[in-house]
Amino acid sequence: MVNLITVSQGVNDTEYGKIVFSNVMVTRKRNLFMNRTWRILDVRMALGILAVHLLALFAPFTFTWGAFWASFTTYVLCGIFGITLSYHRNLAHHSLKLPKWLEYTFAYFGVLALQRDPIYWVSMHRYHHQYVDSEKDPHSPIFGFWFSHMGWLFDSGYILEKYQERKNVEDLKSQAFYRFIHRTYLLHPFAFISLVYLFGGFTYLVWVVGVATTWGYHVTFLVNSACHIWGNQAWNTNDLSKNNGLVALITFGEGWHNNHHAFEYSARHGLEWWQIDFCWYMIRFLEAIGLATNVKLPSEDHKRKKSFTSRNKFK
Repeated sequence: MVNLITVSQGVNDTEYGKIVFSNVMVTRKRNLFMNRTWRILDVRMALGILAVHLLALFAPFTFTWGAFWASFTTYVLCGIFGITLSYHRNLAHHSLKLPKWLEYTFAYFGVLALQRDPIYWVSMHRYHHQYVDSEKDPHSPIFGFWFSHMGWLFDSGYILEKYQERKNVEDLKSQAFYRFIHRTYLLHPFAFISLVYLFGGFTYLVWVVGVATTWGYHVTFLVNSACHIWGNQAWNTNDLSKNNGLVALITFGEGWHNNHHAFEYSARHGLEWWQIDFCWYMIRFLEAIGLATNVKLPSEDHKRKKSFTSRNKFK
């Protein structure tokens, strides 16, 4: 297991310790708000996320069943198809193959989740796997819960320090669709928000943009934070990744995170029959009707190699 100990500038040793109700040690720190450089990108990101959260606060005063179901539908489309199936399992890990028209459609749902464009998202996630729970991980809890949950989003300096040239997404950069989305990213959220307001006014703006996006943010962020802190490890991954059933339930299966780190190429994260994985069920449906091909799963041999029993056997 990664156990890096160092002292960051401007932070005292006394601030280090375990994250509550876990055995995860905070071994590094960054100044998240004060005594740090705030770049224009950081300010824009913070203001954008703050605006979405403030919008969600109006939910109790604007509730209608129409707005609620529109919000739920948006969360499902952007969450299960956009972030989970497209950004994560299809684009980041090539766990399955889709026809290009469907791949691009699902990826555009991811764009509407307001979690940055596919090139940026996939690049950060691949770095997460490459440097998991080390000082070069984009969002490890070794920097603290808040940093792993969302603090890293407002710290572009951290990203620039770690990754001078992001060359791990050449497969996406080679496609005109993803290059276009990357160059014009801000136009798409603005267009989406405008259409929501034109269709349903302030009420739908609150629920579809405020509530659905805020919920989508935090359930996604819990995979980065909670699933590296609380839960159990079924596989020997030499990192902090955990299986967390509660997070899995609200993220369409992403909470089976130790499973994922053991077999990152796998299209199925809930490997046991009782591990609910809604994204996997959708992939199976797409495979059954011929729209998903090359669906990858871990072999029994790979499972044996990643098991703790195998590790102990060859000590």
